Amino acid sequence: MGGSDPTRNLALELVRVTEAAALAAARFMGRGDKEAADGAAVNAMRIVLQTVDMNGIIVIGEGEKDNAPMLYNGENVGNGLPPDVDVAVDPIEGTRPLAFGRTNSIATVAMAPRDSMFNPGPFVYMNKLAVGPEAKGVINIEKSITENLQAIAKAKHKDVEDLTTIILDRDRHKDMIAEIRKAGARIRLIPDGDVAAALMTAWPGSGLDVLLGVGGTPEGVIAACALRAMGGEIQGKLYARDEDELRRGREAGYDFDKILTMEDLVSSEDVFFAATGITDGELLQGVHYFGDSASTDSLVVRGLTGTVRQITATHRIDKLRELSAVKY
Repeated sequence: MGGSDPTRNLALELVRVTEAAALAAARFMGRGDKEAADGAAVNAMRIVLQTVDMNGIIVIGEGEKDNAPMLYNGENVGNGLPPDVDVAVDPIEGTRPLAFGRTNSIATVAMAPRDSMFNPGPFVYMNKLAVGPEAKGVINIEKSITENLQAIAKAKHKDVEDLTTIILDRDRHKDMIAEIRKAGARIRLIPDGDVAAALMTAWPGSGLDVLLGVGGTPEGVIAACALRAMGGEIQGKLYARDEDELRRGREAGYDFDKILTMEDLVSSEDVFFAATGITDGELLQGVHYFGDSASTDSLVVRGLTGTVRQITATHRIDKLRELSAVKY
């Protein structure tokens, strides 16, 4: 591999990034202010990202430069040293759950070699199908939900009735939910957070077998980085919300009929992913405070080795405030 390939284990540097975002954002739990929480997480994430040994470009960020002053798509991050990498960030996945004190809000960041991540441009929705390692290779987003559930059940040596699906609670999923019910599988409806949901399909003991439904395209790319490293699989198809979006997408060269495979979403095995819990959830504990300190719970994954680490850390808030520009 060349000198600019990310062969070092940068995942352990990335976890500092998600920890900082989680610690900054967790102060806003339940305070009803999504913008303030997001601003704190973005600022903290960017400050720590700039210290990482990499020449990064944000492919999945907070939107275009005009709308996002920091961590915008196309922004350079890192200290400029090799390797050259694509970076995907979601400083708060689940701003609404955080703002209203609900579960499963996390901070995430992913990294892969330059030009290996899918850039969705302005097309922010995709239909997704994600599974863990046991069902890798048996899913096909072109087939019916019933056929996919049968294939997943067979691969996992279960009956369809034993499967638990997870899907965003949205009106657009009404027909999908009806078909899942008719097939006999169980359903977990979630208000937000389909990156965490996708990860849980590959997390032993989560009890979740498959993520279905239309969610964010940026979140799909981030989930693909994590699942690629964790041995799972995700497939997607871009989803147009109306005829105008479909027309604009096709004019820009996007194919709404193409199956986006893992290889399309992130084309390298040399991926890194980190997530830190902001509020308590099934995947990760949130930030807990103890007077002069705070604890974080993080998941850190390296694609080349398939190593998954769970890192519980205790942070001395007074010391962090002395050393860092981040507002903890």
